[in-house]
Amino acid sequence: MADTTPPAPPNASAPPPSTVPSGPPSPSAPPSASPSPATSPSPAPSPGGSRDGGSGDGGPRDDGPPRLTHLDFHGPLSEARAARMVARLAAVRPATVLDIGCGWGEFMLRVLDAVDGATGVGIDLNADDLARGRANAAARGLADRVEFAEESGHGTTRGPADLVLCLGAGQAVSGPESPHNYRTVLRELRRLVTPGGRVLYGEGFWQRPPTTAELTRMWPGATAEEHVGLGELVDLAVEAGFRPAWVETANADEWEAFESGYRCAVEEWLAAHPGHPLAAETRARADAHRAAWLTGYRDVLGLAYLTLVPAEPTPAD
Repeated sequence: MADTTPPAPPNASAPPPSTVPSGPPSPSAPPSASPSPATSPSPAPSPGGSRDGGSGDGGPRDDGPPRLTHLDFHGPLSEARAARMVARLAAVRPATVLDIGCGWGEFMLRVLDAVDGATGVGIDLNADDLARGRANAAARGLADRVEFAEESGHGTTRGPADLVLCLGAGQAVSGPESPHNYRTVLRELRRLVTPGGRVLYGEGFWQRPPTTAELTRMWPGATAEEHVGLGELVDLAVEAGFRPAWVETANADEWEAFESGYRCAVEEWLAAHPGHPLAAETRARADAHRAAWLTGYRDVLGLAYLTLVPAEPTPAD
């Protein structure tokens, strides 16, 4: 999964392309790093790993704040929901899995563990997350069945795959040179999945229209046009050539566990190292992120998990 610090989930609006928000500041990122959203700094959180990490430079300093040590998934995803989704996807017996914006690829590894002989490729630009994924794969005896590649997901030629995962990582698909747009992301996911395969698409949406006051307390430059509602998001998936086999959304408990887990190690480090050279800037980022969540996007920003099946073309009359 891509970085998902909630902040802004990748998004794209229907007609006009929507811009990807930068999201709230990442608690452990140095001042030179750009603000990081959640589900990758990008807009939506991502259950597989992290696109933004938290340190801003791909990993923590040797003596600085730890990075995401309390998270298995980089997004609001419980063990129970993950187990159900893995079981449903594994039942289709995918032989190949592609995880775009994979972070450390926790969800992908669980699918590979559940499907004998399946192979996977995870792509991301964060070298430290990829290294974590490789280490986890080796520890589970999956190293010979998975590749973690440091490369962009924009225009990737890694597909088609029987199962395509894009969990809070839509911005990795649409590319940095153009606004993140739902239609663009869904069109690419349709291109990358094999006939009869599955796509698990994790995407941010507005649970309700945000107020002007809430937007000012979210990530810098947040606008109501950055996301759409759940119904419109699903309609866009259908328009892109999918049938929505399963629609589910992260609940309040999952969001609270993710948000707390995202900052927990940093808060513990700050409590123990108040005079560290990085403490002041780290404290400011952690406080800003917490405020953005509690007073801005909490109970407003949602994350949908859509299990999509590519539809056969409609026969011509």
